[in-house]
Amino acid sequence: MSEDFYCDEALSGNTPVDVVYETDEVLAFHHTRPFWPVHIVVVPKTHIPSLTDLGGHPVELVQTVLEAVRLVAADVEREHGACRVLTNLGRYQDSKHLHFHILSGDRLDGRRDL
Repeated sequence: MSEDFYCDEALSGNTPVDVVYETDEVLAFHHTRPFWPVHIVVVPKTHIPSLTDLGGHPVELVQTVLEAVRLVAADVEREHGACRVLTNLGRYQDSKHLHFHILSGDRLDGRRDL
């Protein structure tokens, strides 16, 4: 498998996902291997390598993704009382496709860090 789970699996349909929110440009779904009770991933449908490497795409596309993050996070906050929004860069970014995690609750594995 390549370093881009989202293009190779989630967006291609090779791995089924439980969709939370979707537009022509953005997909939000429940993480396929959650680390938190609520663990939603928001990705652009166009390949963007990371928040610091837009791969030549306009910043407006990132703004569109952030609007989806905002809407989904507001729903999670309303339903669960709190949430975290997280993205990773560099060696912390397992899948080299811009993505944001929306998390709520205590880690399922008992660890205290994000």
